[in-house]
Amino acid sequence: MTITAVKSSADVLTHYVVTLTDITDRKRLESEMAQRIEELKALNDRLEEAQTQLLQAEKMVAVGQLAAGIAHEINNPVGFVNSNLGTLKEYVTALLQLIDAYGPLADACPPGHPALAEVNRLRQDVDFAFIRDDALSLLAESRDGLERVKRIVVDLKDFSRVGESTWQPADVHRCLDSTLNVVSSELKYKATVVKEYGVLPEIMCMPFQLNQVFMNLLVNAVHAIKEHGTITLRTGQAAETVWIEVEDGGVGIPAENLTRIFEPFFTTKPIGAGTGLGLSVSYGIVQKHRGRIEVRSELGKGTVFRVILPISPPPEADLPAQEPARAET
Repeated sequence: MTITAVKSSADVLTHYVVTLTDITDRKRLESEMAQRIEELKALNDRLEEAQTQLLQAEKMVAVGQLAAGIAHEINNPVGFVNSNLGTLKEYVTALLQLIDAYGPLADACPPGHPALAEVNRLRQDVDFAFIRDDALSLLAESRDGLERVKRIVVDLKDFSRVGESTWQPADVHRCLDSTLNVVSSELKYKATVVKEYGVLPEIMCMPFQLNQVFMNLLVNAVHAIKEHGTITLRTGQAAETVWIEVEDGGVGIPAENLTRIFEPFFTTKPIGAGTGLGLSVSYGIVQKHRGRIEVRSELGKGTVFRVILPISPPPEADLPAQEPARAET
C-alpha cells in the first residue's frame, strides 16, 4: 500500500491517494528464489566436500603406492643382510673358539720362541682383547638396527593401505607408534616426543585411516615449533570412549583461526607449503568413526588436539549425527 498526499496550488492539503498493489506473485518468486539459493549452496557444499575427498584420495593413493614400493625395495636387502649377519656371527664365534684352542699350544712353547714372540706382538698390535669383546657386540647392535628397519618397513606397509575402509579391532597405541616410525624423520631434528600412554582397550575402527589422522596432527605439531620443542602424546579412557591428545609447545593458533582450522583448503602456511586439507580430512575420518576432535590453544604456549573415539561404534546404518568440533582459546 502506498499513500500519497495531494495539495492544492495554494499548498493546502486537499486529499490522499491510496494505491494498493498485489505482491503475492513477487513474494512467491522471492520465496522460490531463496529456496533455490539454499539448494544451490547445499549442492556447492557437497561438491566442495567431494572435491576434497577426491584430492585426498588421489594423494593418499600416491602415498600408498610410494610407501608400498619403498617397503618392498627395503625389505629385500634387509632380508639378505639379516641372514648374512646371522651367518657372520656363527663364523666369528667359530674363529674365536679356534683362537682359544690355540692358547694352550702357545703356552706350551718355550719362552723366547720366535713364533710365540710374533703372535704376542700381533695380539698387542691389533688389541685382540678389545676386538674379542667388541666383535660380538657390533654384530648384536647391527642385528638390532636391522630389526628396527624391519619394523619401519612393516609400518610403511600399513601406510600403503590408508585407502582401506575395513572396520576391525585395533590397538590405538600400536597405531600411534607406527605413525611415529613413519614420520620420525620430520620429528627427530625439531622435537622430543614424550609418551604418556594410559591403559586402553582395543577399539573397533579403520586403523589405517586413524594412522592418517595421527600423522596429520604430528606433522602439524612439529611445524608449529620454531626451533626445538616437545610433542606430548597422551591417551586415556572415559566411559565408552578413548581419547588421544597431541600437544605441542609451538606458536599457538590465533583465536580468529580456531573456528576455521577444519575448513577445506584453509591454511596459514606459505603458498606451496600446505594444501589446507590435513585437518579437514582428519575431521572427516574422525566423523566417520562417530568421534570428535577438540582443540585448545594459547598463543606463544602451544596447542592441544584431542581426538575422542567410541570404543565400539554402532553399525554404520544406525550411526547418530556427528557433534561439531569444539575449539577453546
